[in-house]
Amino acid sequence: MQFAKVVGRATATVKHPTLKGWRMLVVQPLGPGGVADGAPQLVIDNQGGGIGDTVIISSDGKAAREMVGADTTPARWHVMGIVD
Repeated sequence: MQFAKVVGRATATVKHPTLKGWRMLVVQPLGPGGVADGAPQLVIDNQGGGIGDTVIISSDGKAAREMVGADTTPARWHVMGIVD
């Protein structure tokens, strides 16, 4: 689990069939002190995060596969929650 700042939304005209209907966000992972930590990531979101929100993300591929309901999904990163 890691904190991240939502920096944008992704729109795809063609995407993997298991991602149909899923919101995709571009997030910047944050390290200690809220500084950027690494490259931005593309995450699937079912929590309703918006630009500027701080979210909790996870790279647990198994959890992402369970969320999507398919073992063949390429999704790995997903939003676990929104920080108040």
